[in-house]
Formats: sequence, structure tokens, C-alpha cells
Amino acid sequence: MNSHPAMNISAVERDTGLGKDTLRVWERRYGFPRPARDEHGERVYPADQVERLRLMKRLIDQGHRPGRLCAASEQEFAELCSASASPARNDGERGEGLISQTLELVKANDLPALRRLLKQAMLRLGLQRFVIDVVAPLNDGIGEAWMSGKFAVFEEHLYTEQIKSLLRQAIGDLPTGGGRPRIVLTTPPDEQHVLGVLMAEALLVLDGATCISLGTQTPLVDIRMASQAHRADIVALSLSAAFPGRQVAALVSQLRQMLPADVELWVGGAGAQRATPEPGIVVLATLQAALDALAAWQNARSGAPGVNR
Repeated sequence: MNSHPAMNISAVERDTGLGKDTLRVWERRYGFPRPARDEHGERVYPADQVERLRLMKRLIDQGHRPGRLCAASEQEFAELCSASASPARNDGERGEGLISQTLELVKANDLPALRRLLKQAMLRLGLQRFVIDVVAPLNDGIGEAWMSGKFAVFEEHLYTEQIKSLLRQAIGDLPTGGGRPRIVLTTPPDEQHVLGVLMAEALLVLDGATCISLGTQTPLVDIRMASQAHRADIVALSLSAAFPGRQVAALVSQLRQMLPADVELWVGGAGAQRATPEPGIVVLATLQAALDALAAWQNARSGAPGVNR
């Protein structure tokens, strides 16, 4: 870590997502970070401090206070990172073995073997079980490895790209029968993670829905416009654990008000826990909950007059 070059404040802002003003305020108020100065008197941040700032950004998005994080010892900070990692899933011996193999191949940068392992698992289990029983716990495992320092950012990105490619290919191979409901899937501004959208799309299309994916970071006005243009029955948002929790309730409420009353709003992903279920808003704690909500929607409207708008 210490062999990595120091960064100026602009590079730290880009790398961590923490604004320059925030970094300066923390330096004055909490005594961290502690940048050195270059020959021009500009701040330069050692690599170990930049890494801690990255982790702090994730912890703050999960509700931790910056003052506590800045003052924490190395041991206390490591314990907070460990406690914030997703709880381990009990997936049985075979699932744990597959997850362990995947992590080892990512760490070894063995892309051909990684692709082969994941594709074989999908073919053996089927798309639904692969997404729920393999990809979901794998995402947790990769996130925990990153938080604990076992994985570098590029290794997390490498894994994500392989899963994205595999899921997109699988979705493209599914028949498109124009079934109901029609679901617009996306993430809001500031949410860059697309895996949740792809996982949900794969499961929903597999169970007969028509999905229109907008990718990530769609402005709320454009989400409303897309729902109207595609005659959507449902708008589904994916929020990862990295999405700022303090923004969730207001964002969901604002989007709900912008959508027609007959369009449901589904909110899923690890970051959806702060959304409040209310009429017209369905909070999905798990991928299985998304399938249950889909079945409930289809059952409620089967045989209902005028269902095909």
C-alpha cells in the first residue's frame, strides 16, 4: 500500500467520492486526513489515508458518523468494516465451494477459468437458481473481500464485468413474448451499480414479464417519461448498499409522486431498507421477494377486464 503514489486533493475526490470541502473540513475538525504538502504547498494524500477514506465513504453511506470514523483506531476501524460487511449466507457445501473457487480465480486473474466456472454453474443450476443462490452470495463475498482489503478495486471490477457479460447474454437468449407486467428497471442518479438491475431483469423475464432496462443513473424525470413511453405497469429501482441511505426515503417519495397512480414502484437491493412500504410502493428485501411480488401482480390481474392496456 505504501508503495502506491500519493494523490493530490482532486485525485482523492475522484477516487473516493468525497468532496474537497469535506476533506478540508475533516482535516480541521477531526485531524484526519493528514495530508503532506508538495513543493508548491498543495495537499498530497498518502495511499494508506486514501484507502481509509474509500472505506469511510462506504461506512458513512451506511449510516456511520465521520467523527467516529476519523477518531477510530486501526483495530476499531477494522471491526467497523467487518461488522458492516453483509452477513454470511448459508448456501450449503456446494454453494460455498463455488463461491470459494470464484474468489480464488478472481484473485488469480484467471479469466478463462472464471468464465468457464460461472457459465457451467449457470447451465447446471438454471438461470433462476444461479442468480439467487450463486450471484447474490458472490456479490456479498466480493464486497466483504474489498472491505477487508483482500481485493483491490480492479479485482472487484473484473468480477463485476464477468457477471454482467454472463447475465446479459442469458437475458438475450430468453424468449420475449411481450408478457405482463411491463417493468421499467433502472437506478437513480448517484447509483452506479448495475448488477442488481441485471439480476432482477433475468428473474422477471424468466417468469414472463416484459422488462425495459434503462441502465444506471437515470434522472427521475426521465424515469417518469420512460414509464409513460413504454406503458409500464411497474417501475423497479435497484439501490446498492453503497447508495447514501439518507437519500432513500425522499427519493422514493418524490418518484412515487411523479408516477401515475396505476404504476407501482418497486424498490429493491441492499440499499432499499430505508424505503417505507406504502400504497403504490413495494419494498423488496430479497430477489425471492421480487418473484413473489411478480406472482402477486400477475395473479391479481389474471382475468381482470381491460388488463391489456
